[in-house]
Amino acid sequence: MRHYLGIPDEDFICNPRVTMIRKEVRVLTLVKANIPEAGIVWDIGAGTGSLAIEAASLCPRGKVCAIERDMEAISLLRLNIANLAVPNIGITMKAAPEGLAELPNPDCVLIIGVGEKLKEILDTVTERLHAGGHLVMDCATVQTMYNALNWFHEHEDVYEYEAVQVQVTQLHQTGGHDRLQAESPICIISAVRKADPEQAA
Repeated sequence: MRHYLGIPDEDFICNPRVTMIRKEVRVLTLVKANIPEAGIVWDIGAGTGSLAIEAASLCPRGKVCAIERDMEAISLLRLNIANLAVPNIGITMKAAPEGLAELPNPDCVLIIGVGEKLKEILDTVTERLHAGGHLVMDCATVQTMYNALNWFHEHEDVYEYEAVQVQVTQLHQTGGHDRLQAESPICIISAVRKADPEQAA
């Protein structure tokens, strides 16, 4: 397994029906995550595993827990783990937040495409993430971004947070011409859990 950021998208087996985080967004997400070399990472909504696999390369002495409930996605996740020979990923085939109960406490949490259970997932993560731990969300829809930012605003005593919007534009050749084609923008919300008041005293 290669230990660097930016595994080419072509290295992953993918399916249009299953979420895959593209290289440029993946790199920025993982930079924001600040993953420890021996850390425990939760990837909630792992999809094809592109984010989990690259996260695993950054914590060779740690472990990534890939949480995914969709069987089609789980099949792709297993194929990509085997294809890229990643030894330090475990798959939890359950929905969050229920599937999080059996996992070790995380140093970093990545959240992608969790839908209507976002609030419950964030509440559960907050109970388990230690002070100084990082939480990073990739939001593809305005509704998810709105709900997530509202939640963080309501919990600003617990997290320091920021958000950036990223839109990747790639060069494509069409009929002998070079054309720039933009992908949908992604909002990346990154947060650091503050110390509890009694711990900070």
